[in-house]
Amino acid sequence: MTYRILIVDDSTFFRRRIKQILEEDAELEVVGEAKNGEEALTLVASLKPDVVTMDIEMPVMDGITAVKKIMASNPVPIIMFSSLTQEGALATLNALDAGALDFLPKKFEDIALNRKEAILLLQNRVKALCGRKVFGSHFLSRTRSEAFNSANTLPTHNVNRIGSTASRKTNLGASHLSRYECLAIGTSTGGPVALQKILTELPSDFPIPVVLVQHMPGSFTQAFAKRLDDLCDVTIKEAANGDYLKPGVCYLAPGGKQMTFEGRAGHVKIVISEPERFPDITYKPSVDVTFESVAEVYSGNVLAIILTGMGADGREGCKKLKANGAKIWAQDEQSCVVYGMPQAVTVANISQANYDIAHMAGHIINEIVG
Repeated sequence: MTYRILIVDDSTFFRRRIKQILEEDAELEVVGEAKNGEEALTLVASLKPDVVTMDIEMPVMDGITAVKKIMASNPVPIIMFSSLTQEGALATLNALDAGALDFLPKKFEDIALNRKEAILLLQNRVKALCGRKVFGSHFLSRTRSEAFNSANTLPTHNVNRIGSTASRKTNLGASHLSRYECLAIGTSTGGPVALQKILTELPSDFPIPVVLVQHMPGSFTQAFAKRLDDLCDVTIKEAANGDYLKPGVCYLAPGGKQMTFEGRAGHVKIVISEPERFPDITYKPSVDVTFESVAEVYSGNVLAIILTGMGADGREGCKKLKANGAKIWAQDEQSCVVYGMPQAVTVANISQANYDIAHMAGHIINEIVG
């Protein structure tokens, strides 16, 4: 099967470069090129590509505006190309807000050791999005109340247990009798949207700390943590070396580094390391590295969740956690952008439950609060 790709970029050189790389894979065919968002709208409607690669800064119509209009008229999986700067991070998050599913830096050397690795990465990321169903914007920048009202779609028998936002804020701490001492979540492609869906539903007095690992460049994680913190009732911060884990605070692993822990439950300190400390680990940050450290500190008193993403990062960490008695969940295939990481823990019989992302937060609250 051949997948049809539309390339959108105002640089003739970059379009030629991407076309050459993609068509080195026999399964990928570039069926059209556009030099701005306005041309992209017309070509998406006429060519009906399987995936669109989209630049952010373009004349006539920029990439973010184009994504919004495409998702409103002819939804299609879109992967953004962005710069690894603070401005690039904010623009990329806005593009994900508008409905894009994934992103890559325009300088491939920022994420790959050599040309061959960069080529495979781009080809695989594009193919992973082919065939995915998309339905307009993901609403990353909605208000807290809007996010809660739209995502709170638990079955009726669960709603009364969880109650309204206000009742959860006042009752969760008092009712916490759970064995859990940490919630750990790992994700990659599609993760920013999936994490937002979960974290906007957690109450401010969530009774345990939360550790988050999202595959993301170092220049992106601070901006992503701030955006989530603005949306959520729980506190969300980019993890810093020496931070002590506190209930109701979510710690996002910084991009380009590894996050581990030391100490004992109730007095756990974050250790942020340069990637050289883990020379054989591909992902920076790595779910496996963080989850294995969580297992060492908290043993089995952990609820660990693997969300949408390519590859199998998290499988070994979850295996260690489960051997200690922890509970492992995964996002279900239907609600994933890419069913790679959740599939890895599911087919290995590590995951004990698979949930739609729309219901995940409710299941977390019921499980931890009881």
